[in-house]
Amino acid sequence: MANAREIQNRIKSIQDTRKITNAMYLISSTKLKKSKKLLEDTEPYFYTLQSLIRRILRHMGDTEHPYFNARKEIKDLLAYLKTVDNGKDDLAVRRIINVPKRGIGLTTIGRVQDYATEREISFYEAILAAGSVPGIGRALGKIESFAALIEHFKAEGERMSVAELMDEIIDATGYVEELQADSDEEAESRLENIEELRNKIVAYEESCEAEDEKSTLSGFLEQVALVADIDSLDEETDYVVLMTLHSAKGLEFPHVYLAGLEDGIFPSYMTITADDPAELEEERRLCYVGITRAKENLTLTCARRRMVHGETQYNKMSRFLKEIPLSLLSTGALFKKEQTEEEPKVSAYRQAKQAFATKAFAATKPAQQFTVTKGKGPGYDVGDRVRHIKFGEGLVTQITEGGRDYEVTVDFDTAGTKKMFAIFAKLQKID
Repeated sequence: MANAREIQNRIKSIQDTRKITNAMYLISSTKLKKSKKLLEDTEPYFYTLQSLIRRILRHMGDTEHPYFNARKEIKDLLAYLKTVDNGKDDLAVRRIINVPKRGIGLTTIGRVQDYATEREISFYEAILAAGSVPGIGRALGKIESFAALIEHFKAEGERMSVAELMDEIIDATGYVEELQADSDEEAESRLENIEELRNKIVAYEESCEAEDEKSTLSGFLEQVALVADIDSLDEETDYVVLMTLHSAKGLEFPHVYLAGLEDGIFPSYMTITADDPAELEEERRLCYVGITRAKENLTLTCARRRMVHGETQYNKMSRFLKEIPLSLLSTGALFKKEQTEEEPKVSAYRQAKQAFATKAFAATKPAQQFTVTKGKGPGYDVGDRVRHIKFGEGLVTQITEGGRDYEVTVDFDTAGTKKMFAIFAKLQKID
């Protein structure tokens, strides 16, 4: 048994080890911060170079150089994800049915396709019914094995994240092992491309988590499809291209249209009412990105009223528009005052909905509109004490008049400062 001196020596050794570990941690974190800073500094140059390469490729036509070819491994793995998400994507299923090689030849694939065409079903549905395909022969077992593999991925995808599903596909198919066994010089770069694809998936999941949204396989594939469409954009073709502000980074267009510049739309209602001002700044930066994509003409639009989730909204002009100097703006035709004050008509759908909801022989009531009456507040003023059903009691510090409602700022006793619309908050004044 160790004596007191030996125990003290062991304690000192552990303490010394802890000091060394802490020092190594500080050094590593410093290097990581430095690398992160260098990465952020290179981001503008990356987007510029990316845009230049895209422009060059649009005017080069077809080229056989491997540097400019689409990455096969990325398309293969995305085809697996598309098949798991939607088996009706025939192109995706046909692409991976023999990738990696399973001994399923073109003749067999052709017979399955003929069977699907005759019965007007998808290619994957024909695979699931491969036993009924005439002339399938010895390939039946291989096709059934492929179908079982896809069904396994579908079942796993319901409980796994997108990144975990990607790892499962790579492991179960042996895709990476086949590349590693290949003596081709490009095998290493292909492996790096696969790792980059996985990094993109992880980045997508992290962005969803940051925005308090659920990451889904369909959502990731939609994001990929949007980026792919933008990458293949032909500037010589005369049509309108729709894209998100995030995907527009690094691109430029002669004519740019930004729609929905209204408070509650852009910036969103959640951003306006959020406690963190950084969220509003992020949307302001996004607006700047969209504005700076235009090379010749920029059109910014907002609506007097719009239908959102079955409800007619009357939002005020976006605060981002008001921040632009008037000297830089050219407005369109102005409407007469009486037109702007005209009571909006109730749509036929809303009239029919109200009619079915009304009891027989009951007196009809005019449809209520969410409007702000001049001189009539929400029932309380700045300085009044109010009560909220969730946040408790608080003091009203600010009331801002909007197009359809009042934006109220309340300093709650326990929940802190909150911004909310009066019609949704349903605050009760405390006498």
